[in-house]
Amino acid sequence: MVTSPNTERPAQTSSSPHVSTEEQLLMSGIAKTVYRLNGHVLSIAEDLAGPVGLTGAWWQVLASVLREPMSVADIARFIGNSRQAVQRIADRLVEEGLVEFLDNPAHARAKLVAPTKKGRSAVRAIAPAHVEIADRLATAYGKDKLAHLLALMEDLEVVLEDIAISKEGTG
Repeated sequence: MVTSPNTERPAQTSSSPHVSTEEQLLMSGIAKTVYRLNGHVLSIAEDLAGPVGLTGAWWQVLASVLREPMSVADIARFIGNSRQAVQRIADRLVEEGLVEFLDNPAHARAKLVAPTKKGRSAVRAIAPAHVEIADRLATAYGKDKLAHLLALMEDLEVVLEDIAISKEGTG
């Protein structure tokens, strides 16, 4: 197989079963890297949340409502998860006394999820270890590089949302 001079990946030849453009290879590489990064981040979240009796997913939902109560659908959109998955987590957090459901003045059936004192306390208990791992990451990778990477990722997210919306509008 032929290898492209600028990458370690094999180049496509005319005998390949499918054609891959440079853009397709870039998108696939980004997707694979994001999946691996997601795995690392989820593992760290589990390690941080576990000692205080939370899971990474519970922490994610709980942290989403610290500033203001949100509906399950809004939380799902915010964290990029399904409404059903967030509903299951919210129900469990209510059972554990970490959040409560409040009436939603904007929607009679869609309750708002709000943290309880116990929920806020659990998140505060994670903070020291969270600060430590964030400091280690910033030291290892570089704070300026992290800030730049975050900005690039946020830009990419907007573009992906835009192209997904434009695709929906063409069907």
